Amino acid sequence: MNPVVVVGGGAAGMMAALTARQNGAEVILLEPNEKLGRKLYITGKGRCNLTNNTTPEGVLNHVPRNSRFLYSAVTRFPPAAVMEYFEQLGVPLKTERGGRVFPCSDKAADVVDALFYALKKNRVLLRHDRARSLRMEDGTLTGVETDGGLIDAGAVIVATGGVSYPATGSTGDGYVLARSAGHTVNEPRASLVPLVEDGDTCGRMQGLSLKNVVLTLKNQKKKAVFQEQGEMLFTHFGISGPLVLSASAHGNWQKDTYTAVIDLKPALDEAKLEARILRDVAASPNKAFHNFLEGLLPRLMVPVAGERAGIDPDLPVNAMTRGQRRRLMEVIKGFVIPLAGTRLVTEGIVTAGGVKTGEVDPGTMMSKKLPGLFFAGEVLDVDAYTGGFNLQIAWCTGRAAGEAAAHYLNDTEEKTP
Repeated sequence: MNPVVVVGGGAAGMMAALTARQNGAEVILLEPNEKLGRKLYITGKGRCNLTNNTTPEGVLNHVPRNSRFLYSAVTRFPPAAVMEYFEQLGVPLKTERGGRVFPCSDKAADVVDALFYALKKNRVLLRHDRARSLRMEDGTLTGVETDGGLIDAGAVIVATGGVSYPATGSTGDGYVLARSAGHTVNEPRASLVPLVEDGDTCGRMQGLSLKNVVLTLKNQKKKAVFQEQGEMLFTHFGISGPLVLSASAHGNWQKDTYTAVIDLKPALDEAKLEARILRDVAASPNKAFHNFLEGLLPRLMVPVAGERAGIDPDLPVNAMTRGQRRRLMEVIKGFVIPLAGTRLVTEGIVTAGGVKTGEVDPGTMMSKKLPGLFFAGEVLDVDAYTGGFNLQIAWCTGRAAGEAAAHYLNDTEEKTP
């Protein structure tokens, strides 16, 4: 019996290879990088946020596009099962804020090592080789052409990732393979990506990190498409950080324009904020406005906020008019940043777009165009918000593809005279 060939040694590929092997198939795993799981090493800031401790419905609620496609895979291999799987591989886990799940060691390498040793233990053959094309004969998938030559295959699982972070090996090879089999590939674009300012305000505050602020993303019709409290930071080109990455996934950046609005004091409504300002003014009536503002805002924001409020930095605060106080509160409760768009797709944590899900069986991840061809992970047109949901997609689609590919081989073998 010819083997299952898994193309791509990332999260989805390793899970697919292990699952196919554990279901009785011979498996060859192709990965051109010297190390497996290169992208896993940088997820969760090097700690590997490997899933989210929620229900299958909780996962689907964090998938903005094609979430129903994932229903079967997520239901059959939900976060609870993923957590049990890694615990059994010897990786103790912990759950943090927002349901984010990490290894207790806070080391992504422990997750990669556990998968690598499992592959070795299960005798999955690893080849450091790049797949170049699919070999098809009379409409039947027969193998994979690689840099090292032809590999005969009874089934092929494409788990090459998208095009984000190309240094980790995500170079879009899977899209080429998918198109050669007749698949539609929806245009890859960045998701979970920093945002570029339309202006130069952010550069003046470069390096400033904000905590416990509320970020709202509004489109050109002033409709809020995202609002959440958390952390963000200013960069030389615009804004980044957890809040911003999540917000980026909610935008239709090819079609619409957006503005970021930051509530710098979400714990204070306008009445409480005004009372706070008046109390501080009464305590130091002759203090210069720019010094006074440092008691309210981070130092790097003071010049920008003062300019936006239209208040002389040297003005004694007891000379502020009611109108000036009103403008200052508007700046604090709604600091506006016009946006020009996102950074490049290569800077996105994940890739939106990919193999059209309508052309893939959601139960098995098998191509509806070419029997024996399967897809798993980021190469598919599914992506999620931050919080471990994208890796959950990788694990459950990899699991579904590996299981179905092994069963496909068995069925094919039984039908062969």
